[in-house]
Amino acid sequence: MPELPEVEVTKQGIEPYVQGKRVTAVKIYDGRLRWPVPKNLEQILVGQQVALIKRRGKYLLFRMDDGHLIVHLGMTGVLRVLKPSDELKKHDRVEITFGKHVLRLHDPRKFGAVLWASDEDGEIEKHPLIAKLGLEPFSDDFNEAKAGKHLHQHAKGRQIAIKQWLLAGQAVVGVGNIYCSESLFSAGIHPEMAAGKLSLPRAEKLAIAIKETLKKAIKAGGSSLKDFVNSDGDPGHFMLQTKVYDRAGLPCRVCKTPIRQIVQGQRSTYFCHKCQKK
Repeated sequence: MPELPEVEVTKQGIEPYVQGKRVTAVKIYDGRLRWPVPKNLEQILVGQQVALIKRRGKYLLFRMDDGHLIVHLGMTGVLRVLKPSDELKKHDRVEITFGKHVLRLHDPRKFGAVLWASDEDGEIEKHPLIAKLGLEPFSDDFNEAKAGKHLHQHAKGRQIAIKQWLLAGQAVVGVGNIYCSESLFSAGIHPEMAAGKLSLPRAEKLAIAIKETLKKAIKAGGSSLKDFVNSDGDPGHFMLQTKVYDRAGLPCRVCKTPIRQIVQGQRSTYFCHKCQKK
């Protein structure tokens, strides 16, 4: 599933072709996504200009003249910049044209989303899909002075395993399955530790690990397990530098102890039982 780094890489890739441009055409090839694509999307978007593209969690928010186009890549979605003449492929769902370039959403499993939020319906921050998201890891509210305290306060009293707590995205967004394992390893925290046991010093260390892990992933172009490619069609390379994820049985890069794999909430977790403590 595309997570924060992959969505950020997508955002950075499409910005030069979309920001400041006006929509000249819209085609809905198959609008049966996680939520139905508005049937009148063409009437809504054609003629409108993209003032800004913002990423909020795993959502891309296109600021238009009188509202926001909301795009989510779902489980297998890819948003690519192409030419109008490029061949249409199976599982291409929605295409938005900006003159000489098109944005085409390719989504085999149909868990993505293309929605419209009019300004008349209220501020985008209060939209039901956006309002409950945690802090952005690179925002001022999650800076060096505040991030550790925020995680510590949010974790208090939580009996859920810390990895599951991070994955929920209510404290901080973007720490998907791969990045949870990597961040917890860097912070020396066992993934099965109860979130409520997170001390302030360890919370501060975890905050730093989250930021560093996500920055590295973005720089590497994200992680490509099966389907993800960036807006140019290139895969991400973060998987080449993981310290624990997908390394079950291989020696820990720090202590040489074999990396272990467990399942939490139907998701694979990787960790070093010697370096990571409860």
